[in-house]
Amino acid sequence: MDWDKLRIFHAVADAGSLTHAGETLHLSQSAVSRQIRALEESLNTILFHRHARGLILTEQGELLFDATRSMTKRLDAASARIRDSEEEVFGELRVTTTIGFGSLWLAPRLSKLYDEYPELNIDLMLDERVLDLPMREADVAIRMKEPSQADLVRKKLMSVRMQLFANPDYLEKRGTPEDVEDLRNHRLICQNTKSEQVSAGATLVRELLSYDLPNLLTVNNYFGCLQAVHHGLGIGVLPDYVSIDDTRLVRVLPEVESNEVPVFLAYPEELRHSKRISAFRDFVVSEINLQRKKAQAL
Repeated sequence: MDWDKLRIFHAVADAGSLTHAGETLHLSQSAVSRQIRALEESLNTILFHRHARGLILTEQGELLFDATRSMTKRLDAASARIRDSEEEVFGELRVTTTIGFGSLWLAPRLSKLYDEYPELNIDLMLDERVLDLPMREADVAIRMKEPSQADLVRKKLMSVRMQLFANPDYLEKRGTPEDVEDLRNHRLICQNTKSEQVSAGATLVRELLSYDLPNLLTVNNYFGCLQAVHHGLGIGVLPDYVSIDDTRLVRVLPEVESNEVPVFLAYPEELRHSKRISAFRDFVVSEINLQRKKAQAL
């Protein structure tokens, strides 16, 4: 099968338009159309339904698009490995992690990584959904559980617990609860138990809600919960790592916390020797070690 025709087919399927695909490929619309017709003839099938608003893949087209998408991702991976210099770190690195960890822990530290590797470009994808690393939806992931996908290099980074925190001004105004029953006199800020989150966090919230707390603010990520706590809206369920760097937080009810949540870094086996991956991994490990030392000094 002619790879050039497949490349053009993939661009058309991705764009949904002969014109837009031609602009991407720097080909005329008629040239793109001829290549698609030739591919359809060689396969003896119709790959697109044509209508006034654009192109829609047929069932056979969907099958071929799945194959070309996988091939493209594999080629991207190979290209990235080839471009990786033995001495330099540069190019794009697609990092995926949860909204909470990415916005509260990772993003504030990235300036240090850029200072060391100014030619590195980070594409930070914050999503509770677990992206498929072997299929190259991302290059490296930091997740709140051990990844189950095959062909991955895994490294445990640390453990996290969800705990209760409040703004000191809020506690001065509303008082500090002495036991869980006292939370009825406060607003609890937490993730909705139906939102995507680690099970340990959801379990802790369910336990707290069993006390029939009358006032509640739910947010679908920890970044929003933290902002609400900072603005004195109540007492929040937050990951423990936020309190090490944030002096505006006071821990409430120290005996109340979730089970331990393991944090793993993972990347595809084929990127084991990538200089970009190594630089990012070493940076994250170094930052975690610095945070541990800071926590021990508190």
